[in-house]
Amino acid sequence: MDDDDPIPVAGTVVVIRSGSRGVEVLLMRRPDRGSFSGAWVFPGGRIEDVDHRPGAREVDDARRAGIRETREEVGLEIAEPVVLSRWQPPPEAPVRIRTWFFIAETSSSELRTSPDEVVDARWIRPADALAAHASGDWTLYPPTWVTLDRLSRFDTVADAVAASGIPGLFSTRVTPSPAGPVFEWEGMRLHTGTLPWRLVED
Repeated sequence: MDDDDPIPVAGTVVVIRSGSRGVEVLLMRRPDRGSFSGAWVFPGGRIEDVDHRPGAREVDDARRAGIRETREEVGLEIAEPVVLSRWQPPPEAPVRIRTWFFIAETSSSELRTSPDEVVDARWIRPADALAAHASGDWTLYPPTWVTLDRLSRFDTVADAVAASGIPGLFSTRVTPSPAGPVFEWEGMRLHTGTLPWRLVED
């Protein structure tokens, strides 16, 4: 099982709210250094010692890490986010971190960003974030892109949260193609060689 793979584990929180034009998500841009350099991502980070509880499941430690990182990075207090997905990196990835994604609703719009970890942060509709990536203005990594693509199908926050009852489990495989790398999961392929990316579901 993927959970038996002894690699670092992280928790990420997809924070959503009701906006004037529908569902909005919180995305933040990382500095042009370190992990996900310059990319737009959801708040989150690795499990640290403070997140561990004796005998706790990995997912629960990851949830605590996601709550803590969301508070530290953007100043939002999130309570009991719901599991959305788990992403297992491919064996050939240079940095391997298994990441649990959670989803949480908030009514707050006030952000207090960490200058060391966040260059910019904004509330945006999932479809608009995907369009910014397609135009080349933003960089989104595949797990962020896939999550936004799925959230873009919902008209309300309640619908998005209700659809998160069964977590998606993604074990990533990367295969070459003439157009560029193809990220593959069970029943799904993401062709990333050209923009806009194409998601193909079997």
